[in-house]
Parts: sequence; C-alpha cells; structure tokens
Amino acid sequence: MDSNEDRELSYDPRSWASGAAAGERPAPAASATAARAAPDRRLILAGGGLVVAAALGGGWFALSRRRAPGAADGEAGAPVGASRRSLVIAGPEDLAEALAGAGLAPGVVAAATRPTLAALGDEAGELRVGLALGAGAPPVLLQLEVRRADGSGVSVKPAADGAFEARPLAAALTRRVKVVRGEMDANSFYSSAVTAGVTDSLISDFANAFAFDFDFQREIRPGDIFEAAFAQQVNDAGEAVGPEQLLYVSLQTEAKSRALYRFQPPGEAKAAWFDGAGSSVVRSLMRTPVEGARVSSNFGPRTHPVLGYTRIHKGTDFAAPVGTPVYASGDGVVDFVGVHGGHGNYVRIRHNPTLQTAYAHLSSYGAGIAVGAAVRQGQQIALSGNTGLSSGPHLHYEVMVNGGQVDPLSYQTENGRRLQGPALAGFFKERDAIDALRAAQNG
Repeated sequence: MDSNEDRELSYDPRSWASGAAAGERPAPAASATAARAAPDRRLILAGGGLVVAAALGGGWFALSRRRAPGAADGEAGAPVGASRRSLVIAGPEDLAEALAGAGLAPGVVAAATRPTLAALGDEAGELRVGLALGAGAPPVLLQLEVRRADGSGVSVKPAADGAFEARPLAAALTRRVKVVRGEMDANSFYSSAVTAGVTDSLISDFANAFAFDFDFQREIRPGDIFEAAFAQQVNDAGEAVGPEQLLYVSLQTEAKSRALYRFQPPGEAKAAWFDGAGSSVVRSLMRTPVEGARVSSNFGPRTHPVLGYTRIHKGTDFAAPVGTPVYASGDGVVDFVGVHGGHGNYVRIRHNPTLQTAYAHLSSYGAGIAVGAAVRQGQQIALSGNTGLSSGPHLHYEVMVNGGQVDPLSYQTENGRRLQGPALAGFFKERDAIDALRAAQNG
C-alpha cells in the first residue's frame, strides 16, 4: 500500500478522508525535510469566495490542539485520530457550501450550519473554519470550529441525540505597544512623523490631541521633539486585528512641552486626552477652528489688503483653499448666520453670556446651522471661502469678550476638568503602565 507521501493528491475534498476510512491515523512526517517536501494543497472556488487549505495535522487545527480560549478543562482542539481540515471563507453565507465541499452529507451540513450561524450572528467578514473529521464515506463530523480574525467564534460538536451543540469561543487578542521618538524636519509634521515610524493614519489624531495647546503652523520648528506610543491588537497567529490606537503623545518645542495620555473614564462613552496629573486637555475654545491652515494675518493694526489703509484687524486669518472644513471652536448656540457686511458669509456662536466667536468669508454653511442651533466643539459648521471684502481664500476668525474682539491666539481659555476618585486612580494606573513601556523601549 502506498504511503501518504507517495499517494497522488486529489483536489476533490471528498477524497481527503479516504486514508482515515481504512482506519489509519495520519502519520507524522519522517523528518523536517520530508515535511518541507510535502505539497501544499489549496482549492480556490472563484464563484463562492471560498479558499480551502488542506494539510493533515496542520493549518488552523494545528493551532487548535492547544486549548482554545473558553474551552473546558481537558478539552482538546480536535479529537485524537481525526483528520483535520482548515478553510477560510468570505463570510457566514459561505459556510454550508464549504462544509459540503469537505464531503459531508447534506443532512449533516444542514444540522451543523444552523446552530453555527445562530451563534455567529449576521456580522460580515472573513471566517476561519476548522474541521475534525472521523473515518467514513461520507466522513463523520466530529467537531466544527469557526473563528473571526479576533479569535472569537463558535465550536460545534455532535450531541448524544444526534443534533449539534454550539459553544461560544471568546476572543483571543493581545496588545502590542510600540514607542517612537522623532525630530521635526524642515518639511512638515507629517513627513517627520512617518520618518520616525508613526503610522500615517495616526498623524491626524496626534495633531488633534494638541488642538488646544499648539498651533502647528506657527509654533512648531525644525528640531522640536515628539514621541508617540500606539497599540495594535493581534490574534494568536500574530496577525493585526483592527486599527492601531494612540496611547500617548508628547511634543517639546523651544517654548513649552506637553505630554498627554489617552484614557476612557468609567461610565463614559469615549476616551479622551489628559495630562499627567489627570486634567483634560479640552478647554472652552480650540486654538484653531480650521484644519491644516497657516496664519496669514494676525490680530492688530495692518494695512487692509482691499481697502488700502491701516486699521485694526480684529481677528486672525487662516489661509485655506475654498471648501476647507471650518469647526466650532467651542460648545454654544448660533446667534447669527448670513451675509455680514465686508465679512461676506458669516457665522457667530455664543458660548456663554460673555464669550462669542465668529467665522467670516465662508463659501457655505454646514447642515443644520441656523440661528438658535446648538453646536458642539469640533462640529463642522461651514466651509471656508472668499466672500465679502477678501483678497484671497481664507477664514477670518474672531473671539469676542463682552462684545469686544481680543487676539484669538493669545486668549486664555478655561482649563479642562480634572479626574477625581476612582477615575483618577484608574488613570494613574494606565499612565504608569504606559510610562513603564516607554522607559523599556526608549532604553
């Protein structure tokens, strides 16, 4: 009788259990060389979005011989002597086709699929399927395991009454943290951060964390130092699951330095940024209400670019292409929308009885922006433009205290809240853990 290594390989899944049908157990490879020489069997069905990888004793069930997360004591990943198959399918809708392709009887396919899909739900996404098959023609389904990328899923086994019972599998993720340090170059923060190893998708989050503390156009210079720590969830195969997330950011310029930690207080829906003492970075007003713009004109006396004579410039101008999003710099209520003399299209927001902000030369208004509308800090309220007495596309931004304009870039906004009690204790624990990782990776 030919050995498993010499037997001609078949791409018919129903033939994969033929060796087990004679009662033989798959033999281990004779040597590492023989294992490497064994062909890798793959079946791709273009119409069904199904990829099947078959390697006796290998694939996903090679991993599942360890106890799966949530498995009961003494429970193995697959029964001893079973042939093992691993499959990757595009989504739950492909499971029945995959089981049929493995040679299972139609009744078994239906009986195993029903509880599996009920346990998985209708969440879309690629699934990894493991099969333990016993001898028989068609083969006997001893165990079915279906997992998402994060390791969560369901294990299905036959019960005494012939039905199949499903047991949920918990996610099996670990968090990897990477710390990078860099120096600002002469080009941009983006190029500096990418060179240092910050993932480009995180750069906007980094800059937004400092929206209340730094003007990236005016206050950042070559040679300034930055640091970031970010986390990535990985499954037990070492594959990344989900997006990376910033945990820590710091920025040190010639004038000042700031270090911030991401933390989600108990009972709150979202994480936020806090300094090392547990005080929120959020203040009553943002430093700049338009993203990625440079300051083209400061507050104070200047020669008006259209009128040609000197007068007080009562705000700060941010050069920005027409159509750049403009954000409310603080929570408040809209008290003016419309054309406002030389300001062109204009929005004014009242934040409290003594504080207002105004946004001028707009090209259009945001959805729902009308007098009396409540707005949240960071909400898009308009698009920048070139309306009114304007020499080029820009946003004119004003801060008014008791009806009089003040310099937006020097106005001291109120400090954010400070965590208290258990929330503060939880923050300190998270902060210290991040600092320990930073110290270990920075040497």
